[in-house]
Amino acid sequence: MEFDEIDTIAVLGAGNMGHGIAEVAAMAGYDVMLRDINEEFVRNGYEQIEWSLDKLAEKDQITREEADASLDRITPVVDMEEAVGDVDFVIEAVPEKMDIKKDVYGDVVEYAPDRAILATNTSSLSITDLSEVTERPEQFCGMHFFNPPVRMALVEVISGAHTDERTLELAEDLAEAFGKTPVRVRKDVPGFIVNRVLVPLMNEACWIVEDGTATMEEVDSTVKFDVGLPMGAFELGDQVGNDVTYHVLEYMNEVLGEAYEPCPLLEETVEEERYGKKVGRGFYDYEDGEGAQIPTDETREDVKLRLLATMANEVGHLVEGDVAPPRDIDQAVMLGAGYPEGPAKMADNVGIDALVETLEELYEETGAARYAVADGLREAAESGGFHGGDEDENGVEFTTISVEYPRENVGHIVLDREARMNTINADVLEELSAALDRFEGDDDVRAILITGKGDRAFSAGADVSGFAASAEPLSAIELSKKGQETFGRFEETPMPVVAGIDGFALGGGLELAACADLRIASDRSELGLPEHSLGLLPGWGGTQRLQRLIGMGRAKQVVFTADRFDAETMADWGFVNRVVPHAEFDEAALDLAERLAGGPPISQMFTKRAMLRGWEDIDAGLELEAQAFGHLMNTEDLMEGITAFMGDRDPEFKGQ
Repeated sequence: MEFDEIDTIAVLGAGNMGHGIAEVAAMAGYDVMLRDINEEFVRNGYEQIEWSLDKLAEKDQITREEADASLDRITPVVDMEEAVGDVDFVIEAVPEKMDIKKDVYGDVVEYAPDRAILATNTSSLSITDLSEVTERPEQFCGMHFFNPPVRMALVEVISGAHTDERTLELAEDLAEAFGKTPVRVRKDVPGFIVNRVLVPLMNEACWIVEDGTATMEEVDSTVKFDVGLPMGAFELGDQVGNDVTYHVLEYMNEVLGEAYEPCPLLEETVEEERYGKKVGRGFYDYEDGEGAQIPTDETREDVKLRLLATMANEVGHLVEGDVAPPRDIDQAVMLGAGYPEGPAKMADNVGIDALVETLEELYEETGAARYAVADGLREAAESGGFHGGDEDENGVEFTTISVEYPRENVGHIVLDREARMNTINADVLEELSAALDRFEGDDDVRAILITGKGDRAFSAGADVSGFAASAEPLSAIELSKKGQETFGRFEETPMPVVAGIDGFALGGGLELAACADLRIASDRSELGLPEHSLGLLPGWGGTQRLQRLIGMGRAKQVVFTADRFDAETMADWGFVNRVVPHAEFDEAALDLAERLAGGPPISQMFTKRAMLRGWEDIDAGLELEAQAFGHLMNTEDLMEGITAFMGDRDPEFKGQ
């Protein structure tokens, strides 16, 4: 089956995950059969979709017409034959019990057409075992969506032992059509990628408290305010459900061995039915207490090393088992768990040698199998890190941005932190500067395009959570200067720079866009400087450049109100040069960059210099303009331009 032949999708199970997946599929334009075992269940799921679509329309994230059309594409059914009898793709999202899922697939294969691809939304069960009851295991794979599917960007696409490559490709294409980011899980292992990293981390947090090394408050303080993760480990356990964590660990323990033995503290919590937030009590008390009140100042370096070593060891196991490469692991965990950086990158930053040493000391002290160093981690230590082979010729590792060459003479920088709305931290600044070094040293690059990955944001600004752990005046000053210097380089580079804005361009994102020579935006974009709402001010040049572009009065309106402004308004004010429909954005941005790349490089360089100099001192700008005008008279580009004009053809400038 070809991908464009997929029109109708059956979603089996109308619970939280099922109705969420059905909603996503319908919003992407697919006809959806939503099935559950009785009328009440399927009706509840359908009504939840209707409520969700209404909320999206109320918030102007979709139009009312789009909401109504999406709902019209969904057919709630109970009968299995009606649900799957004429569909192209089946996504099963029934309760996480092997026997229940196997029973469902027994019915599915009786009625589903031979062409249909079958996918399970399991978060931990064996893809291979499930596939073997379908009579078409080569057409079976895992598609693990994350909760809630409407908001979460990640889909783990998992291969079973019998899965055909074409099946995986179709599942990945479908995930992308849903607006999601698929990450391939090459082998069927418990926990796949994200849970394989998260669950042992939460278990190790329990062991740290169990053996008296630190208190729960110290662990969560370290995780949240030193490691910089979105939640403390115990806070996350309560959010996910401690019973869920425990059952996944039991399965890992059964399949992978004693290294995944659940900690007695976790077991005791589950036995006492303290499952977490959903029941009012977990590690924290949400009913009679204040919930997770995590101190900001009880961080511990030994706790940090122990937890990072645990995560790094799991990455090592995944890499050595060829489950996924480090970059994919990082992307999956950032998208699926909201980490500011991936676990492989965090391990590299701390130093693999220090983490190996931590594990070796713990293993010698306790003899516990969970501290045995993975071969993949030792190999990473020997090669200079998990990302040791991803460096460019100048020794810079691109992990927060990607560098591409999509059109002739165009260098493309993609801000690649989709899980964090492409927010900017110190690593991003360093890599932006390195990418500019690469382009400026490449004679084949004559224009630069900067965009953000995904469909939510160009960049939502500075990564505030990443800076919070080290918020000191002197370091903040240095960070401001670093951003000013990095962004300023794009303003000063000889090549034309285009900022392609699709979605949010807020704070530091808008400040970066302000350094471009031209800005093109999709019609759904929102721009603003929200720093005053945080008690800050724009610190990466926003107080200076914005007033140059739109005037002081309007610049003050943007800064002081901290409001968001649509692309059309910012175009009227002169910040955005062109607004295009969202569907045309990618092509229009590349076309604009390609057009500028075909211009006369020497003229462009001198023009940028003269305009920048003249803003500061008009006399100096005029003098530079005159000198440049004279210099250009002796260039081959001028003769090419005149010859092309006389011959009524497009010039081919060579920068000579």
